[in-house]
Amino acid sequence: MANRLNPVIRKELKSYFNSPIAYIAVIAFVLFSAVWLFFLQQFLARNTASLRAYFSIMPMVFIVLIPALTMRSWAEEKKLGTDEILLTLPFKESHVVLGKFFATFILVLIMAGLTLPMPITLNALGRFEAGEIIGQYLGLLLLAGTAIALGQFISSVATNQISAFIFSVVALLFITLVGQATAFLNLPGWLAAFFNYISLDYHFGSFEKGLLDSRDFIYFLLFTAFFLYLNMKVLALRKWK
Repeated sequence: MANRLNPVIRKELKSYFNSPIAYIAVIAFVLFSAVWLFFLQQFLARNTASLRAYFSIMPMVFIVLIPALTMRSWAEEKKLGTDEILLTLPFKESHVVLGKFFATFILVLIMAGLTLPMPITLNALGRFEAGEIIGQYLGLLLLAGTAIALGQFISSVATNQISAFIFSVVALLFITLVGQATAFLNLPGWLAAFFNYISLDYHFGSFEKGLLDSRDFIYFLLFTAFFLYLNMKVLALRKWK
């Protein structure tokens, strides 16, 4: 399996780093993270050994960041006509979809890794809970995985990069904030529970506090697998047209 995925992953990573997209995304993410924590959240003035204020904004950041990374995933292939070449190569749809997914995930992993010096440095100022920070980073990666899978699926059905970006932002905005509707609307219990269940922000909330709940793991893994499956089906249908 790895032998089939590696060429696609390398191709996608090369595509990212041969353009300004990866560099802009990485620099913007790291700079915004620092500005948000130290200036907007006044972390040093809070005098609390917790990074919850930092991780709380991540679902909102990913609403824009992830679509910017995934919009060209398939839309650009269709524009250049290279999607037809990919579909004729001796790769299964699953290999191509997973290769693209892992390439973008690796890029997000690099971004997250570049923020690690922040908690390591701040640890000298207070007694941070290592378990809480590990849970927060784990939640960040699970959240990214679901957002990437959704963004790449939308890119596979979009006509161009701009529409892929817009529809991905709208879709992520909806499933991130839909749980907030329960606080403002007088909804039946079953509907409020449903909105909470499909909300990215709701399930990320436990990780934000450093809590590991198997239900949240299952949610992120199921949603990621679901959108990857839809992406594969789109490719399979296109292949047989």
